[in-house]
Amino acid sequence: MKQKYSIYKDSNNEKLIIKEYAELDKEILSLLCEETYPDETIVSAINSGADALVRALRTRNMYPPSTFASKIAAAVISLYENGDEQSIEIMFDDKELFEQEEAAESEDSVDTDSEDIDELLDDEIDGVYEDKKLIKDLKSSLKVADDDAIDTDEEV
Repeated sequence: MKQKYSIYKDSNNEKLIIKEYAELDKEILSLLCEETYPDETIVSAINSGADALVRALRTRNMYPPSTFASKIAAAVISLYENGDEQSIEIMFDDKELFEQEEAAESEDSVDTDSEDIDELLDDEIDGVYEDKKLIKDLKSSLKVADDDAIDTDEEV
């Protein structure tokens, strides 16, 4: 799914407006959410660092993934550094995000999987238990007496 974030700094009203759009139909972006933030909240978050800004930008209605949120935060910082009334549009494609994650995961898992399988197929497990005589020395507390066997055919 393609997404677009439109970020607008309204200097006259001292606020930041972020609109989130998503491609619900092919080639048609629909407005999903619009959030408005007071300038003082954004400036304070910028001064506290990028992580604080991401936390300030995320709301109950608009909660972008961390990779998107960090790019949105960088765009907001650049808007506030430049001053005046400006806007920025950022486009994201979830397909590219998933492809990057899958490539990173496959590189990590290929090398370790073959070693793990070899460890599971290790035949020395029986030797470990035989050395300790754990299984041979097991004593059961249940005993079946030969005299107590019941013949069910005779009792009917």
